[in-house]
Amino acid sequence: MAKVAFLGLGVMGYPMAGHLVASGHDVTVYNRTPTKVKKWLEEYQAIAEEKGVSLTGAITPAEAARGQDIVFACVGADKDILHVCMAEDGAFGAMEKGAVFVDHTTVSADAARTLEKEAQGKGLGFIDAPVSGGEAGAVNGILTVMCGGEIDAFNQVSSVMKAYGRMIKRIGPAGAGQTAKMVNQVCIAGVVQGLSEGLHLAQKAGLDAKAVVEVISKGAAGSWQMENRANTMIDGEFDFGFAVDWMRKDLAIVLEEAKRLGLDLPVTTLVDSFYADVQALGGNRQDTSSLIRRFED
Repeated sequence: MAKVAFLGLGVMGYPMAGHLVASGHDVTVYNRTPTKVKKWLEEYQAIAEEKGVSLTGAITPAEAARGQDIVFACVGADKDILHVCMAEDGAFGAMEKGAVFVDHTTVSADAARTLEKEAQGKGLGFIDAPVSGGEAGAVNGILTVMCGGEIDAFNQVSSVMKAYGRMIKRIGPAGAGQTAKMVNQVCIAGVVQGLSEGLHLAQKAGLDAKAVVEVISKGAAGSWQMENRANTMIDGEFDFGFAVDWMRKDLAIVLEEAKRLGLDLPVTTLVDSFYADVQALGGNRQDTSSLIRRFED
């Protein structure tokens, strides 16, 4: 059992913190909106009692981080995680030497390297550990976790992350986890666009699109997106977690990194502009499969 804190109880963090309770860890939580902390404590109290562990709510990141073995975070963007870690009431100033901070936020690789340097200066470990699997993966505890950082720090936290991670792998030094997540988002963007175009073709050709999906999903065209999103795309249902706004945030990180490396990512650039079209249609909070809405009559 470990003493842990979780900072950020959003769509992903809320269930992830819950899995830590179910795995038998003492958990302290922090969220900018205190009502979310209250709701989370009430929801998981029975599980905590069953497991014989303690739950605590905190009003600042520092209060949550004090005395913990591991501090996890899943917030919004670069500025949010930098503030949570390094502000006057941030986590780094309260953590004890030897503790490890694990950032599950999807941010830039530069932010990850900045945070690791700051953490090491205080005698702390740091792992950048963005996740893939969306809201369903978080709720079901089957996320993929891509990690960057020192091996010793990774070894301290990897077994605890099994509470919500099906695949947990260290890719390389600080920033490598974030870069791997960029690769992940590039691949998703291309697949969802291809799926959108394929379904549009099937529908306009007068085919039973769901029958087509049933057949081709068992062949070389099969993918997670096809298996989990094709039928809901056909039905016009787009309420499955990871929102277009967040995808555009991630793709902006990808394109900035590509620019830094002198790379041209033409498909990613194009699909990012298509997601901007979906935003213009009011689809900001719809999930990423809403890309097919660009073909609406």
